[in-house]
Amino acid sequence: AGNIGEKYYVVSPANMDSARDQNSVILLKKETFPAGAAAEITDLVESSFEEGVTVPVAKGDILAITATDISGTPFVIAAFHGDTNGLATIPVLNAVVKAMETDPSLEKHVLIFGMDANTYEHGQPGKKQDVKEFGEHYVSLGLTSCWGDVPNPSNYTTFNARTYLQPQLNKACKSTEKREKGDVNPKDFILFKKDFFEVVQTAKDNTGEKNYVEDMAFPTLA
Repeated sequence: AGNIGEKYYVVSPANMDSARDQNSVILLKKETFPAGAAAEITDLVESSFEEGVTVPVAKGDILAITATDISGTPFVIAAFHGDTNGLATIPVLNAVVKAMETDPSLEKHVLIFGMDANTYEHGQPGKKQDVKEFGEHYVSLGLTSCWGDVPNPSNYTTFNARTYLQPQLNKACKSTEKREKGDVNPKDFILFKKDFFEVVQTAKDNTGEKNYVEDMAFPTLA
């Protein structure tokens, strides 16, 4: 964890898949949560999926924990990495809310849920999760987001275009086609109860310098 571990508790799922590079983790600031994570409740969330419905999640996609902040407020803090088409996003959100509503020990906990929702500017029913539909759904649960009740479909948090120098050639595109064929969508959210937090400021960063350049693909890792 390096320097991160000096300021934060780094919490990973008990069922983390070490063979994948897409596990969810949570960083708890030690000043805010001096005791760290109290318990992991990921199993409770996964057992709260709607019966008979197959939810496309893999080991490590979901992480849900409880923690108490320095003022004594108990929290449920969750992280989620959605499937490519975002079809698990609403079922996972429903499961987190259901777990908190049905478990008496979580009755007074406050939810903070950070996620790569894999929502799309232009969704397709049953194929790709539309971002506006997702916004309508979390509002119906009494939640709002860092982007407000109605997320702007063109407020992109992902601009990912693949070159041909990688194994998934079906996802590759020419440099002249990166805007047209790349993954350019509003995917990332922090959800919370409307009556508990107020958004003061939001920011995006695709430079590593606390700055966001519109229409720029994410820098290569090479």
